[in-house]
Amino acid sequence: MNKIVRKILKGVSLTSVLFVFQACYGTPQDMEQDNHIEGIVKARATGQPVKGIKVNTGIQGHEATTGDDGSFSVYVPLADSYAMKFEDADIAANSAYRSYDTVVANIPGYVYLNILLDTQ
Repeated sequence: MNKIVRKILKGVSLTSVLFVFQACYGTPQDMEQDNHIEGIVKARATGQPVKGIKVNTGIQGHEATTGDDGSFSVYVPLADSYAMKFEDADIAANSAYRSYDTVVANIPGYVYLNILLDTQ
């Protein structure tokens, strides 16, 4: 019985040390400098937000899709410019919007885009 209690106390002690270490030093952070690109996608004809538009930043793993309110937000690694593409990912729901390409350059760390899409 005494051995079991010791093992339990050792386990609890180790867990406590690990918890205190994480509380003091935190979890590893992303040390890479990022730019934050966010915005809204609307239909040019109606001005209404468009849901389900795929936002491609030209950097693999850094894509987004617009939400119910047409908004998107994505963090991208620091670069001089981004070749962005907005394309209809859900043609059935959105009545087939045309793709829109643009280049975003000279971002000071954050940019807000207001994108208007035309229907096909």
